[in-house]
Amino acid sequence: MKVLMKNIEMISYSNCEGIIRPIRFRWLEDGQEPKIIKIDRILDRKEEKLAGNRMLVFTVQSIIDNVERIFEMKYEINTCKWYLYKI
Repeated sequence: MKVLMKNIEMISYSNCEGIIRPIRFRWLEDGQEPKIIKIDRILDRKEEKLAGNRMLVFTVQSIIDNVERIFEMKYEINTCKWYLYKI
């Protein structure tokens, strides 16, 4: 997997217990049209600290350009920002 750590726009929801579930996101690549990618499955969810910042790490599966891909996304709890971490 290639490490990107790019900011993305995310649509997610949280249930009554406060558990966050990502739904889909918009990925802007340099000089290209934005791609809207729907998250098909969440394979793993864990919490980690990166440089002292608490982050939720999601390993998810989606179909991108007719190819099934597994990638990692990070949610920074303090700033409420989403990142596409590895693809």
